[in-house]
Amino acid sequence: MNLRRLTWLGTIFFIVGLLAYAIYIEKTEYLDACSLCITQRFFYAVVAFGAFLGLFMISKRGWQAFSSLVYILGAIGGIATAGRQVWLQHLPKEDVPECGLGLMYWLENKPFLQTIKLLFQGDGNCAEVDWTFLGFSMAEWSFWFFVTILIVGLILFFKRPVRHAA
Repeated sequence: MNLRRLTWLGTIFFIVGLLAYAIYIEKTEYLDACSLCITQRFFYAVVAFGAFLGLFMISKRGWQAFSSLVYILGAIGGIATAGRQVWLQHLPKEDVPECGLGLMYWLENKPFLQTIKLLFQGDGNCAEVDWTFLGFSMAEWSFWFFVTILIVGLILFFKRPVRHAA
């Protein structure tokens, strides 16, 4: 098995593990995901989709480039949303925006485009730190995971796939 295939496969397993852990924490520790957390989950899914495409189109050079771009765009979106959440978490208490009414309220009562904007903007709920590991919040871990994913994606994009003899 070549390194590119292992990278795509490893990414899929890594993201499935991250998302499973997020759902586990949500269901067992009752930590509701804020709007930025939900948006980050979406970007993890975009990265996993890019990795899935790359894995199953391993012999097609053009598809490898496209898969890498999807992977990179997912990582950039994740960096932006996780970065926004980290920024909110480090604001002084008096500067934290007010808490919103939640995603379900937004979906039921706001226009779709305004709901999408709110998903990227976050609110006071996104500034709460209810979980840490080694002194870092879940958003900080997510930010660095996305940075790592971006670096891997750039390597995959710029490193030419090896052509296999037929």
